[in-house]
Amino acid sequence: MNNTRFATAIHIMTLLAESPQDWLTSEWMAGSININPVIVRKEIGVLKEAGLIISRQGKVGGTQLAKSADLITISDIYLAVKNTEVLGKRNNNPNPICTVGRNINSHLNVLFGETDQLVLKFLGNKTLKEFTEQFA
Repeated sequence: MNNTRFATAIHIMTLLAESPQDWLTSEWMAGSININPVIVRKEIGVLKEAGLIISRQGKVGGTQLAKSADLITISDIYLAVKNTEVLGKRNNNPNPICTVGRNINSHLNVLFGETDQLVLKFLGNKTLKEFTEQFA
């Protein structure tokens, strides 16, 4: 994942976990992350679609966790924002005449799949609550 989506999502979720009773606004969270609130709202939409957060609109609007931080794993957050394999993307058009080019993507599929499973297993053993406790 060659972008900051996961880091932004973890930041949002950690802020929400630290203030479970408060309705945090995208503007406030953007101030902590030091990014545009539009980016925060985009990730809030993704996290909401994944069932990890709830939000309400209006004057007293904001966002909260949909469930307790000890029931959310880091892999839940990762899967919500994941847009590519850990190791990146495959080559689109390797040379089919070359013995390596002809077979590389099938072997990469296995390698990438195994790597993703290791990452998910590792992140699945950590809860948002455990991660958030580092900031206390």
